[in-house]
Amino acid sequence: MPIAIATATPAATLLDGADHTLMLIDFQSQMAFATRSIDVVELRNNAALIAEAARTFAVPAIVTTVAEKSFSGPTFDEITGVLADRAPIDRTTMNAWEDAAVVAEVNRLGKGRVVFAGLWTSVCIVGPVLSALAQGFEAYVITDACGDVSAEAHERAVQRMAQAGARPLTALQYLLELQRDWARAATYDATVATAVAHGGGYGVGLVYARTMFQAQEGH
Repeated sequence: MPIAIATATPAATLLDGADHTLMLIDFQSQMAFATRSIDVVELRNNAALIAEAARTFAVPAIVTTVAEKSFSGPTFDEITGVLADRAPIDRTTMNAWEDAAVVAEVNRLGKGRVVFAGLWTSVCIVGPVLSALAQGFEAYVITDACGDVSAEAHERAVQRMAQAGARPLTALQYLLELQRDWARAATYDATVATAVAHGGGYGVGLVYARTMFQAQEGH
């Protein structure tokens, strides 16, 4: 068996800002009211984190809603306040991938990878993820920026998508995977600011290290 040769190159499955579309689905009031698999405060925090990551790394994003005016309400401010230039595409379909306007935008952006997040995991995330996979796209799911009516519903949905080939990750992982090298000065300050604001204990640790002994990740 030949010996593998290591090279200083990233895995092809790692994300960068230019190789995917971020699809944010149904981050709306009515959907959040019944969410029980994750605390809504944490959900909103993680939604803000990925929206800010998308802005920092110029990720093309699709924001979509279901029955915004008649039932489900507006998109979270944490998303619209950051991605103000992405007007939500409203739908009637529970599966966003069955909406002609949504798939037209996917095709216009032209990325073979789609990263998904939203409400609810077992309905409005499973549908487009399985549909995208069936059509030859790579699908990633930010699982802690998704939620459902119960922990069971969320977990079974994540399991079903992973079995079909989707790749799960978390919101903070998404941000740090896009940065990946602290020597990337152009996005360093924004990445750290987002981590401080929304990265929980990691963000607190960054504040402590900088305050107490002027530490920073880059050299």
